[in-house]
Amino acid sequence: MDIYLKNRHWKLYFSIIAITIVFGSILYTNNLVGKLANEEVKKIELWAEGIRSLHLNPDQDVSLINRILEQNETIPVILIDDNGNLIDYRNIKLPKRNRDEVLKEKLQDMKDQNRSIEIELVNGKNYIYFDDSSLLKRLAWYPFVQLGAIITFILIAYLAFSYSKSAEQNQVWVGMSKETAHQLGTPISSLMAWMELIKAGEINPEFAIEMAKDVNRLEVIAERFSKIGSKPVLKFTNIFDVLESSIEYLKKRTSDKVEFSLDVKEVDTAVVPLNKELFSWVIENLSKNAVDAMEGKGELKFLVSSKANQFIIDISDTGKGIARNQFKTIFKPGFTSKKRGWGLGLSLSKRIIEKYHRGKIFVVSSEMGSGAVFRIILPLN
Repeated sequence: MDIYLKNRHWKLYFSIIAITIVFGSILYTNNLVGKLANEEVKKIELWAEGIRSLHLNPDQDVSLINRILEQNETIPVILIDDNGNLIDYRNIKLPKRNRDEVLKEKLQDMKDQNRSIEIELVNGKNYIYFDDSSLLKRLAWYPFVQLGAIITFILIAYLAFSYSKSAEQNQVWVGMSKETAHQLGTPISSLMAWMELIKAGEINPEFAIEMAKDVNRLEVIAERFSKIGSKPVLKFTNIFDVLESSIEYLKKRTSDKVEFSLDVKEVDTAVVPLNKELFSWVIENLSKNAVDAMEGKGELKFLVSSKANQFIIDISDTGKGIARNQFKTIFKPGFTSKKRGWGLGLSLSKRIIEKYHRGKIFVVSSEMGSGAVFRIILPLN
């Protein structure tokens, strides 16, 4: 349920941010459009003042006035007298045919918009009608184009997110099935081997003891999977007992060519808050991955130490190693490598250590062809 709530909150936050960006962009662009429109009106007013000055004082130096009049290269304007006769027009594209009719229609549009400036002259009046420049019109439409682009982006992002979540869930299910088979494989194979020995007529009291261990292992595996998704109970436990028990179980069910060793440095205490079933799962996952990496032949070392209220376990192998760019990738759900046999095990191990035990798990070092070292750090309190 917590995952669904987080996803819902994420979608809500994403929507709020997207809406904020859209409205902020629209407001900002509209502000720019308003400022540009005012600037264009000022230019037309200056243009009108130039015409008025030219008519009132024709003997003056007209070079400056002509420069003012010629500066308008973008704003469509039509100049008429008080009888409605056309005097001049600028920045209006007219077709080769029906020029006069198109110009009249354009003038009527400007009149309908009531965008005009009256010029008082000695012998009458002139009127300047004007429209927005093509640049201003494009800028006015820009927020809606931007809104469409943002909506399209949000839709694509939502679809991509939905697809990625679906793909991730599929990977998790596939990984979970592989991890289940991986977990059940060892005790089931062992039980089958004991059964074959019994069928062959070899009866040994130790068989019953080992078979009981495998049956118990199946119970442990069932309990482990039942704890996924729920908060486990941590109890102060002697971690050496868990390590030795896990190593001993794996040792008897692994090739004789794999050498297990447990080296303990000076530690303050061996009692750590643990969930025994889940922590042993982590040790087994890392150990089985190491055995796969060594292809059933090599050395698997467990080095235990403590430092500053932390319990540290380094697990090293002599396998094929891990590429540096995969140090973090290997812990992601669905990451698989046929050669190393990783499915969901390392992702579950990371969840068990970091979320349930408030610790850390990571790759300390690795070189291709020279093995890898994983480190588990657990808080002592």
